[in-house]
Amino acid sequence: MSLNAELRAFYDSRQEHIPAYIREIMNRAGQELADSGQADRALTAGDLAPTFSLPSADGRLVHLDALLADGPVVLTFYRGAWCPYCNIALRSLQQSHDAITARGALLVAISPQIPDESLSLAEKHDLAFEVLSDIGSDTAKQYGLAFDLPDDLAAVYAGLNIDLQRVNAGHARTLPLPATYVIDSQATIRWAFVASDYTVRAEPSDILDALDKLA
Repeated sequence: MSLNAELRAFYDSRQEHIPAYIREIMNRAGQELADSGQADRALTAGDLAPTFSLPSADGRLVHLDALLADGPVVLTFYRGAWCPYCNIALRSLQQSHDAITARGALLVAISPQIPDESLSLAEKHDLAFEVLSDIGSDTAKQYGLAFDLPDDLAAVYAGLNIDLQRVNAGHARTLPLPATYVIDSQATIRWAFVASDYTVRAEPSDILDALDKLA
C-alpha cells in the first residue's frame, strides 16, 4: 500500500467518529487554505534552499550547510507529534531511510514543536534520522510554508486537548504546510512536494526517484 493510500484509509476510518460540526470547521479551513494559493507560492524546484540552524531532539544545533557538505538532503516539514497523519508519514519515511542513505542523502524532519516533543516522537517511532525544532516556524516561513490557524479551527484543536501553546512554545497558531524537498549539495532545491491538505504527503518512492535523478 502506498503512503497516500494508507493516509486516505486512515482519514476515511475517522470520519464517522468526528462530529459533523467539527468536520465542517475542518473542511472549511482546509478549503480556505487551498484557495489562498499558499502551496503554489512556497519554494519549489530551482529555488535556493534557505539555510538554517535548528536544535535537534537531543539539543544539538544542526546546520543545513553542514548537512549539505556530506551530500544531498531530504528535508520534510510536518505539523507535530500530535498529528496522526504526520506520524504515519514519518514512519513511512523511516521504512525508506536505508534506501535514502544508500543514495548518499541525509533525511531531516522539521516541526514547530519543542525538542522534548521531538525526542518523544523519535523514540516512540524509532526514527533514525534528525528531528529538528523550528520554534516560531521561522524556517518554515523562509520556505513559504508557515500559516496561521483560523480561530474556529484553533478552538477545535484546543477542545481535542491538543495543547499547541505548550508543544509549540507559545506559538499555538502557526503551523507548516506538509512539504518535502530534495536539496542538492549546492543548496538548490531539485524536487519539491508541497500540499495545503495535511492528509496527503510526498510518496517515499517519488523521493527516491528524485534522488536517483541527482545521481
